[in-house]
Amino acid sequence: WQKELSEKFHIDAVVIRSGTVARLERETPPDKSIFSYYTHFVASIDFIKSERYRASFLEHCPEFAIIDEVHGAAESPGGRFSAQQKRHALVKEIAKDPERHLILLTATPHSGHDESFLSILGLLKPEFCHLNLSSLSEEERTELARCFIQRRRADVKHWLGEDTPFPERDSQEVPYEFSSAYKDFFESVYEFAHSLVRSARALTGFKKRMRFFSALALLRCIASSPAAAETALLKRTQNISQEEIPLYAEASIYDSSELEGLEDTPPVFEVEEDKTYLRRLRSFASQAQRLKGKEDKKLQKVIEIATTLLKEGFHPIIWCRYIATADYVAEEFTKALKLLFSDLHIISVTGALSEDERRLKVKELSRFQKRVLVATDCLSEGINLQEHFTAVIHYDLPWNPNRLEQREGRVDRFGQRAKKIKTILLFGRDNPVDGAVLDVLLRKAKKIHKQLGIYVPVPQDSESIMEAVFNSLFSRKEKRFIQLTLFGDPVEAFHQKWDIYAQREKESRTRFAQRAIKPEEVKKELDETDAVLGSPESVKQFLQTASQRLGFSLHKRKKDIFEIIPQELPEEVKIRLGNLPSPWRITFLSPTPEDATYIGRNHPLIETLAEYLFDAAFNNQKDIPVSRCGVIRTDEVTTRTTLLLLRLRYRLYERKDDTPNLAEETCVFGFKGIMPKIEILSPEEAYILLDTVKPIANVPLSEKQEILKETLSAIRCSLHADFLKKFVWQRAQDLSSSHKRIRRLLKKRQIKVEPYFPPDLLGVLVILPVPKGVSQNGLYLHSH
Repeated sequence: WQKELSEKFHIDAVVIRSGTVARLERETPPDKSIFSYYTHFVASIDFIKSERYRASFLEHCPEFAIIDEVHGAAESPGGRFSAQQKRHALVKEIAKDPERHLILLTATPHSGHDESFLSILGLLKPEFCHLNLSSLSEEERTELARCFIQRRRADVKHWLGEDTPFPERDSQEVPYEFSSAYKDFFESVYEFAHSLVRSARALTGFKKRMRFFSALALLRCIASSPAAAETALLKRTQNISQEEIPLYAEASIYDSSELEGLEDTPPVFEVEEDKTYLRRLRSFASQAQRLKGKEDKKLQKVIEIATTLLKEGFHPIIWCRYIATADYVAEEFTKALKLLFSDLHIISVTGALSEDERRLKVKELSRFQKRVLVATDCLSEGINLQEHFTAVIHYDLPWNPNRLEQREGRVDRFGQRAKKIKTILLFGRDNPVDGAVLDVLLRKAKKIHKQLGIYVPVPQDSESIMEAVFNSLFSRKEKRFIQLTLFGDPVEAFHQKWDIYAQREKESRTRFAQRAIKPEEVKKELDETDAVLGSPESVKQFLQTASQRLGFSLHKRKKDIFEIIPQELPEEVKIRLGNLPSPWRITFLSPTPEDATYIGRNHPLIETLAEYLFDAAFNNQKDIPVSRCGVIRTDEVTTRTTLLLLRLRYRLYERKDDTPNLAEETCVFGFKGIMPKIEILSPEEAYILLDTVKPIANVPLSEKQEILKETLSAIRCSLHADFLKKFVWQRAQDLSSSHKRIRRLLKKRQIKVEPYFPPDLLGVLVILPVPKGVSQNGLYLHSH
């Protein structure tokens, strides 16, 4: 978010989290809070919900807040996750202020529980909490559509006559088989896990449930890698508090992001505190240690896949479930692939690193032409990876299809420059754990996506997930296995529940279709914004003209990429921009090509150059690069035409007794003829002429001076003239109408726009027609 705010909006925001707060507090005056001292900041919701900072944040919460991944702050069904409940309580307090501008962002608003979804809608308007989603009235739908905006990729891919580039996703399932040694090891551990299941006969309630958790967690870890198996087995032989076991086991089964800090830690499973059991665990750990490398056919298969991807020019991410697996894979990949690719760079990024360290490592890796990122799910949310990676390999199958889509969505998203990305789901053909997860979860998720064209989150009923996977896994060994439920097949029951959620989601997409969004109205607002702030093409033209006037290089190197030599920029501009690479590769388009910097209207280069040129235009010294007045001769007009660059200023009133806010803008006003007998150009005609007119014949200096003297004298006498007042009032009415459209949608108090008089005259361009019989004797490029 810090990067996007800086690049897209030129907003310098600080990041407030555990790793930065000490430094920020040192830089904050003693009588200030960090939340009041810094105008713009990006904060971790889990940080500011802590007892130490919560009250201070709420006291100084800005008037405009954006909450990303807001599904993580939905009310948790039954209050199961305390962290999620605390997030929800915090966001609810933020949303209480009706004057606060609030944007809630999520790709998965509906987790399968209507109550959780309604708790998010209730943040927009408290009464939304009580909606009956299955029978909304027309009035309720209309009201909800005003503030709940749901857009699919298909809705924006071709919109308003423009294409929004998204990559094509090529998905594959690739099997592997255990080596004979690994198969023997797996079967031994499987028998041990099955003994845990059988031993649960003598247990009841919570302890019985934990024994089932442990059986699944153990097998999942063994299926991940020898390194993860060894780490988990040895960890359980150490002294572990009984309170830790349920939390770790639960995190390992559910792949839930709500269990903070446990995303990729090794599981801890519940077994008897018996010397025989512990001795068996140590023996299994020794076996696992010997299976690393050549005996690990899963590893060898992924090395083969990655080699092919690298040769095809892809940059893969390998997603692992556990820290031990990720570190092991990165180490083995380095040994195997460095021999084939001397310029290859491979790193492992896991939850063992701080958030800042993870970002720095990914940034460093992106500089290498050939790269492989091995990561755990600590990177599957909250960081952009689409700019530098084009393929995904699921080394470990996630036990939550939502996580599968989060992983693939890191590269398959807007901003991905590759036209095609690859995703590869690796599974063990003879691995019953993978078989259970594929059958129960992943293939069902893909089937629903194929039918509906959308991803439907898995029902977040943890026990039903466990029952379904458990049934699929252990029923292969023993048909008369211990049931966790009294009736029916858990797999079938789980799939039926999922089908119900899928149908609800399908109805939801129809129910919340954006009837409130009218493309023609959106286009009108966008066009007006471009007219004021400048479109990408305007920014490019400005920089090209500035390079000619100021004498710095701007060369087009390949499609959409230009190069600047920073050393050639004016000294004042260089100082403001700081250290830059030379040559500096830039682009005016988004998504941004690799190794290029996006230059938009708010980029410091454009703002600094604009200020420099504006100041130069008002400087009376000789040899200035730009001027405020000009006279040119062209064949694009048949009558003398004058364009005025005006600065208009306005008072903005929300209430009659308010102290007004001030606003200003620049506009082009044009007319044909000589005052007082003139014909006014429309704003569009004036802008087009200013943008396209080119001189084709010289005008003698004496003639220019005479024409400008006459024109300026007439204009200064006309700044209060009716025709100019009409133009300014019309512009004020246009702005007022634009404000009214937006405020009407938001149900905000209307605003009054009142112009100042007279407008400021910033520049004049007089355009003369080419008289008949006059030859075109060269281009006049610079006028004073």
